Amino acid sequence: MFVALAVAGALLVATRPGTVDDDTRPGTVDDDTKTPAAMLDQRGGGARSGDAARGDGDVRGDVTVFDDDVPAVAGLDPDLLEALRSAATDAAADGIVFYVNSGWRSPAYQEQLLREAVAEYGSVEEASRWVATAETSSHVRGDAIDVGHSDVTMWLSERGAEYGLCQIYANEPWHYELRPGARVDGCPAVYVDASRDPRLHE
Repeated sequence: MFVALAVAGALLVATRPGTVDDDTRPGTVDDDTKTPAAMLDQRGGGARSGDAARGDGDVRGDVTVFDDDVPAVAGLDPDLLEALRSAATDAAADGIVFYVNSGWRSPAYQEQLLREAVAEYGSVEEASRWVATAETSSHVRGDAIDVGHSDVTMWLSERGAEYGLCQIYANEPWHYELRPGARVDGCPAVYVDASRDPRLHE
C-alpha cells in the first residue's frame, strides 16, 4: 500500500519556512513528487464508487469536503469541516477542488495503517514519522485531513491561515488541522514529522 517511502520522504521538504527543529531547511514540493500512499493516495483520478463510503474511513475515488455521505468527511470535527468548506468554496474560484485523501479514521483502520507502516519501514520508530497510534491520532479524533492534489496543498500553504487551516508536519504538506488563532497570528511552526509532535507522546 505504501509508495517507495524512503525515496518520497527524502524528496519531501517543508512548503514554507519555520519548522520546530533547526535542522530542517525550508524548500518547495515539486508538483510531481509522489507522497506516501497511506497519507496521500492519488485516488482522485477515477469516478467515485461504493468504496468511497467505507465505514472505516478509507477513502476511494473522488471525494471532496462536501461529500457528507462519506464517513471520512462526516466524521470530521464540525469546526474543521466548516473551515475546509469555506476555503474550498473560495478556492473553487481559482478552479481548485479540495479532494479528501484521508479524514476521519476508525481506530481499527488507524492501527492497520500503523502495522503496514511498520512492515514497510522495518521499525516502529521509523513508522512513527508518518503514522500515529489510534490512541494519539488526530485523524481518529476527526481533527485532521489529508488533502489532494498538489494544487490544493499549494493553495493552502499560501492562504490556509486565513481560514485557520495549518500544515502541521514538514514532511506531510497534505496534512492540515484547524488552528483558529492562525487567522490572527498565522500558523505555528511546523514539526519536522509526526515523531516530533509532543501530542503523540502524551
